[in-house]
Amino acid sequence: MARPRATLIAGALGAVLVAAVVLFCAGSCWGLPQISLEVGDSDDPTGLPMTLKIVLMLTVLSLAPAFAILVTSFTRIVVVFSFLKHAIGQQQVPPNQILLGLSLFLTVFVMAPVWQDVQENAFAPLMAGEIEESEALDRALEPVRAFMFHHTREKDLELFMNIAGLQDASGRDDVPTYLVIPAFVISELTTAFQIGFLLFIPFLVIDMVVASVLMSMGMMMLPPIMISMPFKILLFVLVDGWYLIIQSLVTSFQ
Repeated sequence: MARPRATLIAGALGAVLVAAVVLFCAGSCWGLPQISLEVGDSDDPTGLPMTLKIVLMLTVLSLAPAFAILVTSFTRIVVVFSFLKHAIGQQQVPPNQILLGLSLFLTVFVMAPVWQDVQENAFAPLMAGEIEESEALDRALEPVRAFMFHHTREKDLELFMNIAGLQDASGRDDVPTYLVIPAFVISELTTAFQIGFLLFIPFLVIDMVVASVLMSMGMMMLPPIMISMPFKILLFVLVDGWYLIIQSLVTSFQ
C-alpha cells in the first residue's frame, strides 16, 4: 500500500512541476500579451483618463448593492418578511433566497417611477453626450432624494442635522445626501418594526390560546409550538396573508 501511495505522490508533484514550467514558458517564451499602465500628460486637463474612469466605474459597481439596499424600499420589505417568518415560527420556509428575490422584485416595482425619471433626465442625456458626468449625477440624485425625503420622518432628519451642526438649513436643497441616507434608513426600520409588531399579534394570540389549553389538559411536556404551528399556517392561508402583506407594503410607499 505504501509503494502505490508514494507513486501517486510522486506523480502529483511531477504534474505540478510540469504545470509550473508551462506557465513560466507561457509568460516568457511564448509571448502572451501584457498589460501596462502609463501615467503622462493629457491633452484635456479637465477630463479623466480612461483608466481612471474604469477604476471609478468598478468602484461604483462594487458599492451598488449597498446603495440599492439603503436608498430604496428594499430595507422595509426585507425586514417585514423577516418578522413574518419569526411570527409564524418557520425559520426555513419559505427559504431566504425566495424572500430576498421577492424583496428585490418588489423593490424594482416600487422604485420604477424613480428609475424612469433617472433614465429620462440623467442617463439618456449622458449617453447622448448632451450633459457631463457631474450634471448627470446631480440629475440622478434629484428623484432619489425626493423619494427618501418623502419617506423620512422629520424627527430622524433633524437628529442628523443637529449632530452635523446644520440647524440653519433653509430647505431640502441645503441638506446633503450623506445626512438624508441614514435618516431614511432609520425611518424605514421604524416603519418595518411597526408593521412587524402588527404581524406578531394574531400569531401570539394563537400561541397563548394553545399554551393555555395544553396546560389546562395537563399536557405540559408537549411543546405548544408543535400544536400552534398548523393553526398559524391555516390562519395565514385563510386570510390570504401574502396578498395582504404585499398590498400593505406596496401601498405604504404611495
